Amino acid sequence: MIELTWKVFSKTGCIETYLLLKELEEEPFMYELEKSDGSESSTVE
Repeated sequence: MIELTWKVFSKTGCIETYLLLKELEEEPFMYELEKSDGSESSTVE
């Protein structure tokens, strides 16, 4: 994901893409945790 984000930023120069890249570099594991947390809490009582 980081490589794709860098490629998009280098082609477009979009500051939002750069900020996303920095966020992904700082906390790459947070996105994996969100995926696993979402699947466990999907049951509603």
